[in-house]
Amino acid sequence: MNVIERIEISQHQCELDPPFPAAWDSQPRQKFPAAIVRVIDSEGREGIGSGDAMYGFDDFRSLFIGQNPLAIERHSAVIDNIGFHAGRCWPLEVAIWDLIGKIKAQPLWQLLGGTSSRLKAYASSGTHRPTEQVVALAEQVRDAGIPAMKLRFGRHRLDDDLAVLAAVRRAVGKDLDLMVDCNQGWRMPWDTQAPWDLAKASEVAEELIHHNVLWMEEPLYRGDYPGMQALNDMTGERLKIAGGEMTREPYEFREMLRQQCLDVYQPDAVCSIGLLGLSRLAKEVTTAGKWFTPHTWGNGIGLAANLHLTAGAVGPAGCPYLEYPFDPPEWTPEVRDFPLTTAIKPDAEGWLTLSDEPGLGITLDEARLAATRADQATWQ
Repeated sequence: MNVIERIEISQHQCELDPPFPAAWDSQPRQKFPAAIVRVIDSEGREGIGSGDAMYGFDDFRSLFIGQNPLAIERHSAVIDNIGFHAGRCWPLEVAIWDLIGKIKAQPLWQLLGGTSSRLKAYASSGTHRPTEQVVALAEQVRDAGIPAMKLRFGRHRLDDDLAVLAAVRRAVGKDLDLMVDCNQGWRMPWDTQAPWDLAKASEVAEELIHHNVLWMEEPLYRGDYPGMQALNDMTGERLKIAGGEMTREPYEFREMLRQQCLDVYQPDAVCSIGLLGLSRLAKEVTTAGKWFTPHTWGNGIGLAANLHLTAGAVGPAGCPYLEYPFDPPEWTPEVRDFPLTTAIKPDAEGWLTLSDEPGLGITLDEARLAATRADQATWQ
């Protein structure tokens, strides 16, 4: 019987030149880390994954060695258990799925439902640049054929955020759907600022409605279900409420669905629940009349995994736009996807299209990975 023979994990750091001034960080990021997970079977095939740093996994490696790689229900359950005792090891599940696709000679989007092989992208910015630079980026996005863009709030003054939004709307008119990420759902370790309350979120929501924003992302603390429900009731059809990118448990999402907290659900397969669990949750979300469109900020392996998941499970009807991190000059497709031989890019009409290649359908750039090998996962 074919079995999992070994699991290899390597850490890499891509130098960022110029450094990336991420909106959620206290200082510009000097390096972009990536943990590469490889699952090799006894017949010599290799599946790959990436995402979280796989902290604490070494204590549990033996739970997978010698097991049938096709036993994905079992593997996903064990990874879920590990997440209670150690880190988030969902990149391993992605690697196992990639291996399954190669064993079965099928792309993951087919294995995960086969609904579609493509989704429209939305450009997701990650910085607080001066107004004229954000406007220039929006015009670049529009001219590239990408139909939507997400802006970041969180400057020192809310009025400055709103001024940027107004300037972008004036510049692009109706040519782009716009979203706004308020970044109130969770905090970086050093950030102790309190999240917005319902009154503040409601005030901002009315401003976003004035500028015809499609969705308002993470306007409240991730556990404030009553606040989300009240905000969603207040905005109604005028503005969609989005969130859940770092929510970890299926029962949390089901409770949010039950309480009508969100219109747009955004879990990331390399951070929580995994491809198997999210393929099922995605169908629950869309059956309830909501959108499922994952967070994808990370490298191209995670982007590819979430693209396969969402295209396969629900397709464009359930995910009108998929997040496409794009904020040049620091955050380009080539920088974001440095572990890969080919960066993932939308076509001239904004479609991200998957091939019929088995598994994830991507190839590691082994020379680049060798040159970026590191002994730790850190942005500094």
